[in-house]
Amino acid sequence: MVNYSDSLGRTFAALVDPTRRAILARLEEQGEATVSDLARPFAIKLPAVMKHLDVLDAAGLVTRAKAGRTVTVSLRPDPLRAARDWLARYERFWTASLDRLAAFVEGDPANPLKPTAAKE
Repeated sequence: MVNYSDSLGRTFAALVDPTRRAILARLEEQGEATVSDLARPFAIKLPAVMKHLDVLDAAGLVTRAKAGRTVTVSLRPDPLRAARDWLARYERFWTASLDRLAAFVEGDPANPLKPTAAKE
């Protein structure tokens, strides 16, 4: 695994995995959850979920609090905001391409910048 030294790199590396994204989505909905509750819907063992939580914690995306034997996990949205802000800077590059693609799909393939009128 690549060792990312910057926080943005750690954030994107953590978001690559669908299990970690699912964990973040559950935390976004619930606010916080125990490790056992987070592990329940997945077809993987608890130690694997703990490794995913380690990656999310290293990226600063979650915090864990222990009370007795129960570990509660909470979402930390700041790294996600930083990733969103970074992506927003480049949005203009893909927006124009997506607009051209939509024009092509909906209109005249010879002139993708000028869609044709809807056919009746």
